[in-house]
Amino acid sequence: MVQYVPLWRRIRQDILDRIDAGLLKPGDKLPTTKELADQYDTSGVTVRKAIEILIEAGVLEGRQGIGVFVADVAGRN
Repeated sequence: MVQYVPLWRRIRQDILDRIDAGLLKPGDKLPTTKELADQYDTSGVTVRKAIEILIEAGVLEGRQGIGVFVADVAGRN
């Protein structure tokens, strides 16, 4: 039986995979919420949930009015 994985979890994992593969490096800015929503064919709410969880985990860093960036590797758990 195939288990359903919510889209926000798949987005979160995809971002983690891109960081682990070196496609996203510390200091890199992520695309806007709208751009990511278009990329994953979902709503901004779904994208924001994935991003917020990664910010809480210290993987990403939100900068008010500027965007969301990959946190320094030392900040990762």
